[in-house]
Amino acid sequence: MIHNLLHEATLGRRELLSTLTTSLIAAGIPKSVLAQSITNAMNNLETMTWCACTVNCSARCPLRVYSRNGKIIRIEPENTGADSCSMPNAVPHIRPCARGRSYKQRFYAPERLKYPMKRVGKRGEGKFERISWEEAIDTVCSALKHTIQTYGNEAIYINANTGTYQMVSGRNCQRRLMNILGGTLGAHGTYSLAMIRKAYPYTFGIDGWGSMMSEAANAKLYVAFGNNPYVLRTSGGSHSWELECVRTNAKPKVILIDPIYTDTALGKEDLWVPIRIGTDAALCEAIAHELIVNNWVDQAFLDKHCVGYDEKTLPPSAPKGSDYKSYILGLGADGVEKTPERAAKITGVPVATIRLLAKEMHEAKPCFISQGWGPQRQSNGEQTSRAIAMMPILLGQIGLPGTNHGGREGDSNMKEQWLPTGKNPVKVKIPMFMWTDAVDHGEQMTALHDGIEGADKLKVGIKFLWNQHSNAVAGTHSDHWKTAKILQDESKCEFVLVVDNVMSATAKFADILLPDVMAPELDDICADGYSTGSSNFLIAMQKAVEPQWEQKSSWEICRLIAKGMGVEDKYTEGRTYQEWIRWCYEKTREKHPEVFPSFEEFWKKGIVKVPGLKANDTVILKKFREDPEKNPLKTPSGKIEIYSERLDKIGKTWELEKEGLITPLPQYIEPDEGPNSPLAHKYPLQCYGFHSHGHANSAYGNVDWLHELHPDQLWINPVDAQARNIKDGDLVQVFNDRGICELTARVSERIFPGVCGFPQGGWFKPDSRGIDVGPSFNTLTTLKPSPLAKGNPQHTNLVQVRLATRS
Repeated sequence: MIHNLLHEATLGRRELLSTLTTSLIAAGIPKSVLAQSITNAMNNLETMTWCACTVNCSARCPLRVYSRNGKIIRIEPENTGADSCSMPNAVPHIRPCARGRSYKQRFYAPERLKYPMKRVGKRGEGKFERISWEEAIDTVCSALKHTIQTYGNEAIYINANTGTYQMVSGRNCQRRLMNILGGTLGAHGTYSLAMIRKAYPYTFGIDGWGSMMSEAANAKLYVAFGNNPYVLRTSGGSHSWELECVRTNAKPKVILIDPIYTDTALGKEDLWVPIRIGTDAALCEAIAHELIVNNWVDQAFLDKHCVGYDEKTLPPSAPKGSDYKSYILGLGADGVEKTPERAAKITGVPVATIRLLAKEMHEAKPCFISQGWGPQRQSNGEQTSRAIAMMPILLGQIGLPGTNHGGREGDSNMKEQWLPTGKNPVKVKIPMFMWTDAVDHGEQMTALHDGIEGADKLKVGIKFLWNQHSNAVAGTHSDHWKTAKILQDESKCEFVLVVDNVMSATAKFADILLPDVMAPELDDICADGYSTGSSNFLIAMQKAVEPQWEQKSSWEICRLIAKGMGVEDKYTEGRTYQEWIRWCYEKTREKHPEVFPSFEEFWKKGIVKVPGLKANDTVILKKFREDPEKNPLKTPSGKIEIYSERLDKIGKTWELEKEGLITPLPQYIEPDEGPNSPLAHKYPLQCYGFHSHGHANSAYGNVDWLHELHPDQLWINPVDAQARNIKDGDLVQVFNDRGICELTARVSERIFPGVCGFPQGGWFKPDSRGIDVGPSFNTLTTLKPSPLAKGNPQHTNLVQVRLATRS
């Protein structure tokens, strides 16, 4: 009976143990009997600690980790919020999706890295031998010293790292260390949104983050180009939750424009407009034509707030007839009228649907128009993002309640304090997508040809490559076979360091491989991500279990390297790791003293939610709309620049490939690999990689439970499948000159004819035939960047599909 009482008291209620023990002693229970009972109970003690899913879906969902005897036994969602969208001022219950709920399987996956290792085979072969931490750190320090002394800090590059988002022991550690050591070659742009981030400032003076998703509740019509939050951002406290609340409460019309019928539709949309990949700009031009010829544009807004719509607002340097209206009506230099009939041939969208879209956008006021990041991830992505922005511009649906500037929905930024990195002494930056160019021929890269910033050209290529929680080499990056070939030449990149917690495809390219802990194995803090809308929160990540083998945290790994490089004092600033956690919390608390409790209370509670920190700032460009003279934009004119003199100059001075065009007006540019490309005779299908419920980019890509629930399959339209004798569930190969992927087919009318696709983020796993059976979508993608941002054109691919032979 005593044992049962103690066991019940200690199941998740450790604080009751002391009180109960005292009471039992007072009742006369022999201490020897009590001691054995306590021992037995403690062996079965179940504890709950707070944690978070810190991968890059951008939601950062809280998790409750239950453990017993040093082992995680289950993961549960947080339980401190409300579930109903209909409740006034509801604080959402931030439910994790299937990915976060399967964290235990990821934590105990056979791919977990256990010990420091050094490469013994060729780069990419994945052959390693175990070494001590002392040897590993000495080797890394020796390579760093050699690189700095021989080539300078510009030869060191930290790859894009989005695998973990703790605030202290995360992605900032190595940047802090390297800035102390003299810096590294920098990067601009991202894999996800380089084109819209580069293009939007030329139009609006700001980037592509727009009005809050909640603002769509004030709209009569919500129009989304390639925007699918219900798959990528499925958290109970993210854009998907807010959009569901908008639909539930306000019930605006919903139009989704996308090559596939996404889960964001869910049968609740009013209209799905399937479209050929890379042709959104052509559709927008045709809609613009309808708005102009029917006199549905907001002329007063265009005259007062914009530059270049018609001739009277063109800048003096612009040639006659180079305004947007003339371009659309065929009165400009190209002489082509951008009619719905023309667009229908390009996009596959019927003429009647194009006219209906224009009519719906005109009649529905307010009209909230947005775009995801898929449409801009094309070879013509900068033009696509600007062309979509023309829809709210022409309608004057900007800066008013229920409107947006055409970008992705925004978020209320808590501006939490992460581990500070300091300033990078190296001012030179390359486009993030072009790091393989910087390895292969860095000395030849220039500002005018390759988008180098901070210098006219690079002095040296990348000699030391640091991948920390980054699957960029053989995951995020394009053309895996070409990338592997570049890295396998050790005369170019001389040293590759990988710090991660799993043996990813990228980890196999390491010279030194260091094992990091996972989130339940350390204390830290996690903040809400960049797709949580108005759901601001902080999570106290509390160590649930000890590291299973010889893993060390990112903080500790960088501290050891700092010690080996003689800068430990500068790295730690005299603070312990735990003191840095408190410091980051207190600095965050200083910005919001009215809502954040003491550190002790925060740590005990585990999560603090502070929704709506920017509740009065939900409409983008509101002040500019109200008074453009007092609140000018950060463009040369202070207005929305439909015609950009800066882009006109860039287009005339940069050294561009023949397919690449940078124009002062937003205009449709045919994708490099589209239906009219000569390559289409050999590879007639367009292929793109969409996000999946089964993994967030490549994180969770090794969890069998998720593969069973959400298998990576090739979506293909019945028309294209029948022409290739492919049936649903068949094993198929999708291929082009860059590689071959093998997976099963999903034959469905939910994807546009002439288009196929499968989830991006799979792990690159070439078999003995050289066929990627992971598969990773980026086996098929090109390393040729977009013209302006020099960004990642991941969705611009021509392929062929065939039945595979099962061995």
